[in-house]
Amino acid sequence: MTSLSPQQTLKAVFGFDDFRGGQQAVVSRVLCGHSTAAIFATGAGKSLCYQLPALHLPHLTLVVSPLLALMQDQLAFLARHGVAAASIDSTQDRDTTREVMERAKSGELKILMVSVERLKNERFRHFLRQVQISLLVVDEAHCLSEWGHNFRPDYLKLPDYQRDFAIPQVLLLTATATPAVIADMREKFSIAPENVITTGFYRANLALLVVPAMENRQQQLIDWLKPQMPPGNEAPTIIYVTLQQTAEQVANALAAQGIAAQAYHAGLDSVRRDEIQGQFMSGESPCIVATIAFGMGIDKGNIRNVVHFDLPKSIENYSQEIGRAGRDGLPSTCLTIARRDGLRVLENFVYGDTPEYVGILRLLEEISSAGQAPDRQWEVLLTTLSRDTNIRLLPLKTLLVRLEMHGIIAPRFAFLAEYRLRYHIEPTALVGRFEGERAAFVRLLIDNISIARTWGTVDFDRLHQAGQALQIDASRARVITALEYFQDKGWLTLEGKRMTDVYEICQPGFSVEAVASQLFNECLNRERIEIERLHSMLALFESESCLTRRLAEHFGDATFDGPIGTEQNRCGHCSVCYGNPVRLPDAPPLPALSDNDFTCYATPLIERHTEKLGQPPSAQRLAHFLCGLTMPVFTSLKARGLNGFAVFEQRAYPEVRQWAERYLTSSGGDTLLPNGERIG
Repeated sequence: MTSLSPQQTLKAVFGFDDFRGGQQAVVSRVLCGHSTAAIFATGAGKSLCYQLPALHLPHLTLVVSPLLALMQDQLAFLARHGVAAASIDSTQDRDTTREVMERAKSGELKILMVSVERLKNERFRHFLRQVQISLLVVDEAHCLSEWGHNFRPDYLKLPDYQRDFAIPQVLLLTATATPAVIADMREKFSIAPENVITTGFYRANLALLVVPAMENRQQQLIDWLKPQMPPGNEAPTIIYVTLQQTAEQVANALAAQGIAAQAYHAGLDSVRRDEIQGQFMSGESPCIVATIAFGMGIDKGNIRNVVHFDLPKSIENYSQEIGRAGRDGLPSTCLTIARRDGLRVLENFVYGDTPEYVGILRLLEEISSAGQAPDRQWEVLLTTLSRDTNIRLLPLKTLLVRLEMHGIIAPRFAFLAEYRLRYHIEPTALVGRFEGERAAFVRLLIDNISIARTWGTVDFDRLHQAGQALQIDASRARVITALEYFQDKGWLTLEGKRMTDVYEICQPGFSVEAVASQLFNECLNRERIEIERLHSMLALFESESCLTRRLAEHFGDATFDGPIGTEQNRCGHCSVCYGNPVRLPDAPPLPALSDNDFTCYATPLIERHTEKLGQPPSAQRLAHFLCGLTMPVFTSLKARGLNGFAVFEQRAYPEVRQWAERYLTSSGGDTLLPNGERIG
């Protein structure tokens, strides 16, 4: 703890003369012991709201952050200001992680940053129970609400973790929370209304422009941007697109016109992404064409333009993304080149996240079966379970959390299913370092871990049986403890993989069909909410009243509460205030789907599916295939290589699915093709 006042700490440690916006109100509430929520506009200084109190609180501040990039940026800032902060993340080696834990235990560390997934690790939770924690900080806290965007199922367990680790108070941070999301956050963490601090979402320096897309949208973008890109004085610009291939196409088109633009998306390797981001931050590269993989944690003050070449995913995403413009307070432009056909792709992504009912049924049957075992334990390797149920990883994780919340399963611990090792010293020399029973145990390890060339795989069952024969404890826990000790000493390298989660089945007699119907209906409800969110965003862009006011109203910001038509009711710097409200053109009509389309594009998957799995695909699977939406089953079928994959990605998913259902009329288990031929 510091003897300085918060105001003195602000100046002495962070170099700021005064607090901004609602920072002082948040800091004072936290230091008075109140759980608090800070709803600040993007770039308004949320991070200081936990960084400064951490220096005044007696024990550790634990920060849960959704992205490694966010942690790294904040840790770099704290290091520059001499604050003892660290993270535990998947990029670290064991020695680094151990050092961080020791610093936390000794009280040297003031701030520890982790991902929410780290809290699922039993050994990490055991460590946290040994550390006194003053404050739990939840960054991007809207992720814990199903009414918000970017919902993360693991965030739902944070209130339980707060109780489990006896953390006296929480601080929730987000830039994008509607009144419904704020109410949800308050309820989950018992935060009093007076301890919710909002700064408002209005940014007077941002011009919000929406223009209807022309036929040649790329040329429209070039004509608008090029005058702002004179060599040596380019306006730093982020252009957001939906698809990776669009990012490449637009970047190439801009580069061909002499605009130095680079594509940034998840399809690039991490080294290349880091390189591009570094060039943009330094000013070497003035223009980035990016999917939403770019931007989280970006704190570049002089971004003059944020352009949405494609529709954003939601009003919340739009607000977050335009919030990266003009953080230096100077005039900046947020341009959306909108057209309705972009809505189809975004809607299809939503439909693509809804699992099949048969997959949910298969998941619950496996849980029910595990519940019949004496120990009622269920070992889960997520990638294998995803393949077996044909449910993508994120929806699968969401289902598991829902099952926890329904009291059917409870997580117990996680372990690595496979270990392999490589010796750095002669194995016989390893035995010689021990005596008596320990030497016999090490000899047993060496004799029963076969080395192929340089690496050997640890067979725990074989070791256990060999130990029983010699009356030596060779339990899994003892073997792992010993091998980790050997690695710490530098005698060998140990590698683990295939993380396995172990759950307890709390309600072994549950009704599989009833719970399957409940979960499936919850998925459909989530789907409906996401589709409504997309249409709300479209309604914002087609507003006939001030766009900035509509955006503020969405987040409960009362900045524009003046009478309609008055200066207090409009911003004066958006498309509508400039006299240019937009009516987005309808998507161009597509030709009707035909018998020939089905034969050409659907038959390849039907035949492959029937050959490999013994039955034709459901209409849902076929629609996923034709719209280019991935499913785990497509990997084993090598479906991406078949003619027809993603051929209808620009069509509305419900239309494609209904069309597929008409053709997949079954007669005795056969599938009828348009030419009358039957498959089955």
